[in-house]
Amino acid sequence: MTTTITYVEKPTTTIAVVEKSTKTLALEEKPISYDINLPYVSLSEETNKTTHYPEYLPTWDKVWFDPLRPFEFNDPALRVKDKSKPHLLTPQVKVSHIQPSIGSIVEGVQLSKLSNEARDELALLVSERKVVAFPNQDLIDAGPGQQQEFMNYFGKPNYQPVSGTVRGHPGFHIIHRDGNKNEIARFLEQKATTTLWHQDVSYEIQPPGYVMLGLLQGPEVGGDTVFAATDAAYKRLSPTLRSFLDGLNAVHSSSKMIAHARLAGGLVRKDPVETVHPMVRVHPVTGEKCLFINGEFITKVQGLKEAETKVLLDFLLQHIIMGHDFQARVRWQPKTIVIFDNRSTLHSAIVDYIDEEHGAKPRHIFRLCAMAEKPIPANSQPQV
Repeated sequence: MTTTITYVEKPTTTIAVVEKSTKTLALEEKPISYDINLPYVSLSEETNKTTHYPEYLPTWDKVWFDPLRPFEFNDPALRVKDKSKPHLLTPQVKVSHIQPSIGSIVEGVQLSKLSNEARDELALLVSERKVVAFPNQDLIDAGPGQQQEFMNYFGKPNYQPVSGTVRGHPGFHIIHRDGNKNEIARFLEQKATTTLWHQDVSYEIQPPGYVMLGLLQGPEVGGDTVFAATDAAYKRLSPTLRSFLDGLNAVHSSSKMIAHARLAGGLVRKDPVETVHPMVRVHPVTGEKCLFINGEFITKVQGLKEAETKVLLDFLLQHIIMGHDFQARVRWQPKTIVIFDNRSTLHSAIVDYIDEEHGAKPRHIFRLCAMAEKPIPANSQPQV
């Protein structure tokens, strides 16, 4: 069945995003004018020459996105009958664990060649290991259309409200750093570290489940991404505190992000979204309880005063950040794709590849999110 969602650029341009199946995405209707020369964007001719993938340089399509509506989500991992994953983990595949309980590196698999059965098993592997890295992927060179099509199998696309995307492919979030010495200096004038622990797009009514990161270009050393397991973090808390958290809900909002973009003169494609989610969610595949918090999008905890909210969130975030025994640090290699579970992890990029004279070395990554279920409260029965 064909579903058509129309996005309108205020006040005149209309663009239709037509999802012809769970695997295809096409942009139709009249041409759109593009403007990437926004105040906070600096893409010089030199940048175009030095980047390995100029077609993935961030652009800002003037498109308006309506709010995400509720939709039915069936996790592909729940279709797997044989937990040994025979279609994905064939005899020639090598699996190396980064840490005992979180993170794996899988070699000998090309994501572009997976059958539907293998994709289901991939979803199960990501649910179990939380972070899975696939080096040397030909999908990196397959182009944004095939990359988006691959991720559509795992859930509905997310359309970014403020960040740069690939032209004509609004599901892409582009992370591009080429120098940026002044930007980093301004950031560190206010902050003591570049780490920013978060979940992606937690403010949506049905936040992402599976998320893909693809490395297009990166420094020879540095620029890792670190992940923390929020189910393990939950288990480490006392029974008394776990019981208290099980009954709490938090307000997640994109309002600060939207306001910051507008203040900087940037293009905004979507109104702010505010959603109430449980602070502890049940993972639909593993049945584990996971802390669902971050330092970016939560504006309040229902039933608590501002000071109480701050103390609680500060404690929980520090608990997760300091939990090196339930964290995995992914070291990027050329053409690596990482798929992680956004429901059971927090993550942060590590900007440690800064040269005092020249700024940061090039780091170019794309992100694709697959929207999943509405978070299941801790007092609900797990769907396993």
